[in-house]
Amino acid sequence: MKRLLCMALLLLAMTPAMRAEDFSAKEVVLEHIKDSHEWHVTDLGEGKSLVIPLPVIVKSSTGWHVFCSSQFEHHADAQGLRRVKADAPQDIQSLAIATEGENAGKIMENGEPVLDLSITKTVAVMFINVAILLCCILGSARWYKKRQASDPAPGGFVGFVEMLVMYVVDDIIKPGVGKGYEKYVPYLLTCFFFIFTCNVMGLIPFPPGSGNVTGNIAVTFFLALCTFIIVQFSGNKHYWKDIFWPEVPTWLKAPIPIIPVIEFVGIFTKPFALMIRLFANMMAGHAIAVAITCIIFLVASQAVAVQLSMSALSVIMSVFMMCLECLVCFIQAMVFTMLSAVFIGLARVEPAHE
Repeated sequence: MKRLLCMALLLLAMTPAMRAEDFSAKEVVLEHIKDSHEWHVTDLGEGKSLVIPLPVIVKSSTGWHVFCSSQFEHHADAQGLRRVKADAPQDIQSLAIATEGENAGKIMENGEPVLDLSITKTVAVMFINVAILLCCILGSARWYKKRQASDPAPGGFVGFVEMLVMYVVDDIIKPGVGKGYEKYVPYLLTCFFFIFTCNVMGLIPFPPGSGNVTGNIAVTFFLALCTFIIVQFSGNKHYWKDIFWPEVPTWLKAPIPIIPVIEFVGIFTKPFALMIRLFANMMAGHAIAVAITCIIFLVASQAVAVQLSMSALSVIMSVFMMCLECLVCFIQAMVFTMLSAVFIGLARVEPAHE
């Protein structure tokens, strides 16, 4: 369903002037997965686009500025810069969005990036996802406040939420963390539902969805950093002893600390794996699904038989990718939560002889 809707939007965006030879699948894919200072919905033809402007918050040489992204020109100039419109305030006339080079997508001033705290597309989608998640969780919690423990189990959406919570707690958090898992349940449940919500909303090809939140490495970096901090503060004396003075032959840890160095590096490789695993899987899933849909337009100038056969293949593959992504949405949230729980549990494990 998602890919069919995405294909429909692309068909709407495809004007009679758009031919296979000037259709760039690369630009379409990058447009879907990259972050931006505006929310591009679709092209309307004749150089016009349906765009949702977003707030821009930057600090330039003239101080802090807050304005709307619609103040920037839609098209870039010969230097690859989307400059501020001529009728915009004078104090922001030196700002522009780079569209080329290593600073592509960044707000520049006189060729240098500025401090940018803008509400970009990823941030806006993330805020929407958080609002949806809060409504779902608080709505379910309100149902339990009005019921007694002896009442029948809930059904419908509340029952679905309860099923997910019980599954994550009983089958992921409790076995992974072990004894004393209760105090880690709020964080790990938050990770699971946040990632799951962002993944599901990313399947919707139009606002309020279409955001590639978990395919943004800054988001996955922050989630991995939170797990890293919790793991280190949860570590007991045996955890640190196994890192700096493990039970291996002395010549492996002194005078050259071979094993301690390896163990110390492992402290950072674990959250790094969390970050890259989630980022790469979600970004690749979005890119592959959109690329498959682009097959329809890449063969638009071919014979009718080729168009029909390749379009049918594209639709079949898109439906397959949609079903696969629905599964991936849940698996990636589960894997991140499970690995976080395991890492916390390993930091709290006691020696077998105690």
